[in-house]
Amino acid sequence: MTPHHAVEITLTRPATPGELRGASGGVLLAANGDRTRLMALHSARHPGGALHALRRRLGTRLPIDVLSTHYPDRHGQVVLNIALSHAADQALRQDAAAVGQRPQEVLRQRVSAGVARGQQERVRRLEERLESLLARHTPEEVLACAAGLLHGRQHRRVPTAP
Repeated sequence: MTPHHAVEITLTRPATPGELRGASGGVLLAANGDRTRLMALHSARHPGGALHALRRRLGTRLPIDVLSTHYPDRHGQVVLNIALSHAADQALRQDAAAVGQRPQEVLRQRVSAGVARGQQERVRRLEERLESLLARHTPEEVLACAAGLLHGRQHRRVPTAP
């Protein structure tokens, strides 16, 4: 069995109801925010295969601009579509020139730092919640409960998106 890869479909314009019905006949699609963005799950050995197969299946049914994956590829890399305003682009270019790097490298560093900060914040919030639990329960109770939840999750199938 091949894994499911979530693919975001950015349209050049909002799809018409007829286009959506026609595309949905062959691919399960979910709206993502507005009518110019859709999501689809597609089975493939790797994200690139999912992108290629989905583009082939949708063909001329939708006004597709970009397909991008949301899960790490086989190398652990995630595709990020980043659209910068003109002012942000100029500031990035100036910052890159000041440190003698390419704008893409500066942006990569900033995104990586932002992701790391987000992970640190999640760990901090989890630690706060655990401290709160440990104030009311014994460590053994907390561990037993966590083990039970994790064991239950392991044996439950995660439903796929409609």
